[in-house]
Amino acid sequence: MALRALYDLAAPAKLNLFLHVIGRRADGYHLLQSIFVLIDWVDVLHFELRDDARLTRHDLAAALPDDDLCLRAAKAFQARTGVRHGVDISIDKQIPWGAGLGGGSSNAASVLLALNRLWGVGWPLSRLLDLGLELGADVPFFLAGTNAFVQGVGERLTPVTIPGHWLAVIKPSASLATRAVFASPLLVRDSGAVIVESFPGRASSGTQVPPGQGLGESGIAGLLGGFGRNDLQRAAQAQCVEVARAAELLQARFGNSRMTGSGSAVFARAGTDAQPVAALPAPLAPGWVGRMCRSLEHHPLLGWARD
Repeated sequence: MALRALYDLAAPAKLNLFLHVIGRRADGYHLLQSIFVLIDWVDVLHFELRDDARLTRHDLAAALPDDDLCLRAAKAFQARTGVRHGVDISIDKQIPWGAGLGGGSSNAASVLLALNRLWGVGWPLSRLLDLGLELGADVPFFLAGTNAFVQGVGERLTPVTIPGHWLAVIKPSASLATRAVFASPLLVRDSGAVIVESFPGRASSGTQVPPGQGLGESGIAGLLGGFGRNDLQRAAQAQCVEVARAAELLQARFGNSRMTGSGSAVFARAGTDAQPVAALPAPLAPGWVGRMCRSLEHHPLLGWARD
């Protein structure tokens, strides 16, 4: 029997444990180094096959723009594959946008993985990764499905194993546009390249990341407590004072804090045991949202496409 629907597919957010801008390509794209970790703050998507070619989206929670990255991903995949079917996509949007949490890119990746299966296309992961990169720099990470050391513009992924971890995440009321943050004259664009040499915990230059090796507690503590930084944070704080306030709040509660992506969300390492070491500060300012999140070992749809 042909597949007619896929329900309750999770699209998780991510955090950047650090983010260095190490240069810029001739086409203007910035070259980055980062460690991305998946967390259990998720959007939930549902897909129902249409026998016509229409692509529609239904918002079950927060309303999205008319032509969001979900629909752009569906349109691009339909155009590349020549599939004559359509799809109704319903999305329960919980990950805030303008936060640096990668929610839009995660949704796009889940759309590609779902339609590859629902429409019976069967593309290998490598083809999906190429299309994903055209849609957005973070999309390949969510397609690949593992926590990763990320380089280039987002296309060079080296899987890393990160132990289960509690992370406190706060999103201020303000949202930031990635393009505006990258355009700031305060942005550092020439951080020296760093190569994580031996997990857990140390970083130096000169060797490559051992594929699949683990980043232990001392490694995570080092990344958040002293190693590296987020090169976008200064520029983001200049555009939005709430980023600095949220970082100060988490620093006071957990002893560490860092912005993720281009902001405005910030996070703190909050424990590795069954319970976090402390709760989020309360009450948060009006319009702010926050969660105690767990890191994920891998994406819920890992393995849906393979080479």
